[in-house]
Amino acid sequence: MADGAQHTSRWRDALGSLSARLLVAFLVPTLLFVAVAGTAVYHLARAILEEELGAGLSAIAAATASQVNGERMLTVEPGDDVTGTRTWRNLVRALEGVREASGVRRVYAVDTQGRVRVDVGGGLPVGVEMPELARDRLELARVFAGERAASQVLFTGTDGHLYKTGYAPVRQDGRVVGAVGVEGSAAFFGPLQSLSRTFVIMGAGALAALAAIALLTARGLARPLRRLMDSALRIGRGDLTTPVPSEPTLEIGVLARELEVMRGALESRDRQLKMMLAGVAHEVRNPIGGIALFSGILQEDLQAGAHSEAGEHVKRIQREVAYLQRIVEDFLAFAREQPLARSPVEAPALLSGACELLAVEASARGVAVEVDAAPARLEADGSLLTAALVNLVKNAVQASSAGGRVRVSGTAGDGRYTIQVRDAGPGVPESERERIFEPFFTTREKGTGLGLPLARKIALAHGGELRLASAPGDTTFILTLPLESTPLSSPR
Repeated sequence: MADGAQHTSRWRDALGSLSARLLVAFLVPTLLFVAVAGTAVYHLARAILEEELGAGLSAIAAATASQVNGERMLTVEPGDDVTGTRTWRNLVRALEGVREASGVRRVYAVDTQGRVRVDVGGGLPVGVEMPELARDRLELARVFAGERAASQVLFTGTDGHLYKTGYAPVRQDGRVVGAVGVEGSAAFFGPLQSLSRTFVIMGAGALAALAAIALLTARGLARPLRRLMDSALRIGRGDLTTPVPSEPTLEIGVLARELEVMRGALESRDRQLKMMLAGVAHEVRNPIGGIALFSGILQEDLQAGAHSEAGEHVKRIQREVAYLQRIVEDFLAFAREQPLARSPVEAPALLSGACELLAVEASARGVAVEVDAAPARLEADGSLLTAALVNLVKNAVQASSAGGRVRVSGTAGDGRYTIQVRDAGPGVPESERERIFEPFFTTREKGTGLGLPLARKIALAHGGELRLASAPGDTTFILTLPLESTPLSSPR
């Protein structure tokens, strides 16, 4: 039972494959066309040839009937073929001449009752009724009415060949007294059958050629699709490092490129996620250790009755909890994929608002924050851009010494708005400039290393960029954003 089900499944997969479907798509319409066209052509050719043969035989019969004297024909009586009367011999001679000249099989003359008067090639005696006439009753009725006619169907002679009969009336004084019949071979039928066989052979050859073309085409399509399928399966199994091979075919090449872009994005996000998880685990370990340490000390002091130091331990625990909370919030802010809620944003208000949020911290450090923003309108998510600017300004404030100055400026040009956050701190060492935008990379003891990566992520989401220009005594973060392209309609 299992082997039978597996065999059936293989057949179902084979029939559902691209090669099988293309083969069916190529061959079935072609086979139907060849069969229908071949059958139609064969029957049409046969009908035309039969009609031409019948017309030719009835013409020969008419020419023969014009040479037969109806009155003399009727004088031929039974037994004249035995005695060989002169009238009978003359009729035989005339019909024999027609037979030899035209190459027909048989020529005969009958009266209106269907009795034989002369039969050249058939050998029937005078006076007997011809049994062959029974199949052509309708045609003979037309002949005795004065028309030419030919039998509608071919018949098989004693020699096994096909024949057809043409008829014409014999007249005497304007009235029909008999008929002449001429039997001719349907010799065309043999070549027609040969033509039919040739057509079948050629059709089979054409089908074989189309089958080969279909298989080659299917293989040409199936190979790159199979490679794409293997790549997709690898990605689905978690292999994000193996690149998707490029394909030469236009449509499949586009699909391969898009799949490679997807793989790269998944690989980047997977690498980023692993890095973030490792960073969170590392960063969380320290505050948790501090909480465990100070809570243990607090418990011992409370048991020993040393209540005076308990408040300090509680403050330390609260600081560690606050730091832990900030790690979680920064992690969630960086990891969360939030759709942009774009709306018109005035650039000077954006820069001033971000700086105001850090006014207290800057004042506590003795750092002055100056804002110089050229008027411009951005089409952006104001809250996210504010978060990005707060991170940049906060870094600048923390890098500045007491009495230092942080300059925040904004200029517009070439469809872009450039925001610069400059400080006079010690700068970023060259060895760290490549890593400063990596998640969880930080040089501060209590830094999470997510502020600058989050700011760059927000900039990229807006179609902008964030870069660093640093030297000792002059560090500048440069945030470039696109200006509003078209005025937005007012909300309804």
